[in-house]
Amino acid sequence: MFDRLIPIIKKEFLHLLRDFRSLALMFAMPVLLLFIYGYAATFDVKEIPLSLFDQDKSVESRDFMSRFLSSGYFVLVKNLSSTSQFSYELDSGNVKAIFNIPPFFSHDIKNGKKANVQVLLDGSDPNFASSAIGYIGSITERYYQDLVKTKFEKRGIKNFSTSPVNLVTRFWYNETLRSINFFIPGLICIILMQMSASLTSLTIVSEKEQGTMESLIVSPIRKNELMIGKIIPYVLVAFFDVLLVTIIGVLWFHVPFKGNLILLTLSSLIFLTGAMALGVLISTNAKTSQEAMQTATLATMLPSLLLSGFVFPIENMPFILQGVSLFIPARYYLEILRDLFLKGVGLNAFWPEMLLMTILSLFFIIMSVRRFKKRIK
Repeated sequence: MFDRLIPIIKKEFLHLLRDFRSLALMFAMPVLLLFIYGYAATFDVKEIPLSLFDQDKSVESRDFMSRFLSSGYFVLVKNLSSTSQFSYELDSGNVKAIFNIPPFFSHDIKNGKKANVQVLLDGSDPNFASSAIGYIGSITERYYQDLVKTKFEKRGIKNFSTSPVNLVTRFWYNETLRSINFFIPGLICIILMQMSASLTSLTIVSEKEQGTMESLIVSPIRKNELMIGKIIPYVLVAFFDVLLVTIIGVLWFHVPFKGNLILLTLSSLIFLTGAMALGVLISTNAKTSQEAMQTATLATMLPSLLLSGFVFPIENMPFILQGVSLFIPARYYLEILRDLFLKGVGLNAFWPEMLLMTILSLFFIIMSVRRFKKRIK
């Protein structure tokens, strides 16, 4: 078997070395996409532009607004002079929030009354609006606590708690809640999935287009040996991409890697084998290289983005889509990567994902062998 397998592997390696386009795609594209998506894909909301209509113009109103402007989450763009300006400011997109402080704000604060402040938010982006209202509520609550504390200290009462319950919250695995820590492992998975399947989607169809299929037909090599021989070189080369994007994620984007490198290697090889086999399966059914590339992109990019849990939680999807996601290799590899990067857990924590990913990879290999016909129609 190895006597017949080695020539195929050598042939594919030589093809890769001579094909500058494929080499550039394998090494440059993952890095480029990681940088583009790494900076573009984030849920962190900072420097929200706001306008202020301060009708009170008091020390208290300025102190209240200074809490927001010094937090790093809000930036004052414009001071307004009339409520008639509200619609234009939000409609034009100049600001995302408008604070309307009433005339008796300081009077109500000094007399222990509840002071009302109107906040208008641009709700066209629900995620953005939810984050903004969370920041506003937290900063306002802190301002209230400081007011109460100051009043009691003036009365000589110290060590007074402004809340009957002291809630101590600690976030595990992603202590600072950096969204980039959540996204980078997912981006590595999505990029490798698309790149791997796209590369091997040209293996069989290119043999047909170049007229070299005849030499494979008359050779004594078996179908399974041919498929494995074509997959192995791409898997080995793509594994260096795994190391490359992992290093960039850790050193450039400062995403922690707490897991075991051996488990990363093992899971990556299994995932890449399945992704490459899927590409070969597509290649066996395609008639042209263009058709193969388009099919590979549609079969990997959209399902991996939408059904892997990268952006949308699988638990919130309809039951039918949850079933479809079981056949997406990126679903399992993504979970493994996040476990290795953020949690640092061992195989005992994600062995079901590893097992299912292995079964899926074997399924794609078997299907690619069965679909390949060692003859020219």
